[in-house]
Amino acid sequence: MATTVTITGAGGQIGYALLFRIAAGDLLGNDKPVRLRLLEIPEGMKAAEGAAMELQDCAFPLLEHVEVSDDPAVAFDGCEHALLVGARPRGPGMERADLLAANGGIFAPQGRAIAGHAASGVRITVVGNPANTNALIAAAAADGLPAERFSALTRLDENRARGLLADALHVPVGSVHRLPIWGNHSATQYPDISHATVGGRRALDILRERFDDVRHWLDQTFIPRVAQRGAEIISVRGSSSVASAASATLDHVRDWTTGTRDWTSAAVVSRGEYGVPEGLVCSFPVRAVDGRWEVIEGLELSSWARARIDASVAELVAEREAVRSLGFA
Repeated sequence: MATTVTITGAGGQIGYALLFRIAAGDLLGNDKPVRLRLLEIPEGMKAAEGAAMELQDCAFPLLEHVEVSDDPAVAFDGCEHALLVGARPRGPGMERADLLAANGGIFAPQGRAIAGHAASGVRITVVGNPANTNALIAAAAADGLPAERFSALTRLDENRARGLLADALHVPVGSVHRLPIWGNHSATQYPDISHATVGGRRALDILRERFDDVRHWLDQTFIPRVAQRGAEIISVRGSSSVASAASATLDHVRDWTTGTRDWTSAAVVSRGEYGVPEGLVCSFPVRAVDGRWEVIEGLELSSWARARIDASVAELVAEREAVRSLGFA
């Protein structure tokens, strides 16, 4: 039986990059048929309809059906995986409160529609920024749906961190493991190298062989570059990350569905782990077991790491208070 996958903002660039890889089997496997539902706002319908025509022209053996709609009730009907990609970007002169209010008007109705129409075991991945707080908004609106069904994407940040560390050490990226992201998908995020391994060795030991002052390199080069990688790509490419965001989304959902052998990163609803207030959608080191994200507990954190995590969590708390004042959480 085919799995129904709904993609919001499907006429946008990240949605477009996702569609063809999902239809080719990169999300659930090359033996799993899929049905795609493409949700767009009325102004984006033509782009989504054109993408649907291209999907048909590709004649993907795994793709059973494509449906395009601007009605969330239709798009989420029977959905088993919801990829919430479409979001309101921050425009010139837009205050943070304006951005949160605009996205609340998108994600709260989507949360209600998912609760009312999706399959009972639906998993929801929020990609559109501010992803953590958009996930919080959608989960709060999805009455009756367990909050753990919602997670937000920080796998892109982890992939960036692993790639940049591999480049700095001149090693294959596949040799870099256990480099999780803590906190918010924002400039305050903390890519945690303290538990990372490279080819089975502690990354910090290797870095000490390469740099006279590892802390300075982390503070001044590595952590800021991971956090600002999206802006760096915009300055070089002239537009934002597309293929890498789509690829990270596939990584996230595939791991959530099939399970992980090792740590990865995901923004999940906190149960109070590491002192993070309950209910915040915060990125942690996690593993996926039996279709559930589990936070890796018991890790030692230095005071330096703790301060960085606390700063990012404080930003998430401020965002939650802002959306609560707007009536969205």
